[in-house]
Amino acid sequence: MHVPDGFLTAPVSVATGVVAAGGVAFAIRGARKELDEKTAPMAGLVAAFIFAVQMMNFPVGAGTSGHLIGGALAAVLVGPWTAMLCMSVVLLVQSLLFADGGLTALGTNIILMGVVPVAVGWLLFKLVIAMVGQRKGVVAGATVAALVSVPLAALSFVGLYVVGGTANISLTALL
Repeated sequence: MHVPDGFLTAPVSVATGVVAAGGVAFAIRGARKELDEKTAPMAGLVAAFIFAVQMMNFPVGAGTSGHLIGGALAAVLVGPWTAMLCMSVVLLVQSLLFADGGLTALGTNIILMGVVPVAVGWLLFKLVIAMVGQRKGVVAGATVAALVSVPLAALSFVGLYVVGGTANISLTALL
């Protein structure tokens, strides 16, 4: 689910925007090392695929819907820095063209869907590969990365909501 405009206070939205801008700046620097003749087209395909699967929503309760994030998958396929850029571009386009989240919540959404899942997913993927080995670990690592990164992104949202949520939703219902 994209966090909508006005769901978090202005100071929290500004802070997440600043953090997201910093994350994107670091990602641009890091992606220069990851992108080459083979990975650049793959990054475009990854972004297009994630854009498409994020358009399929399913109900999650309390009148909201969810969708696949794709951050861990992107990190596994193109590396963490390029994945953060792919996710940021997807979220920007969705915000501008489909009003998914809105512009004032763009930083929040980039952190929750483009930074946390990518970073956590990449670290878990690499950890599983180190423990099991490359041959056996790719599928297991990608699976663990996806299964853990999404709930951690959701918990990150809960943390932001505790700091500056504006909606009248109990923390129990939100969790």
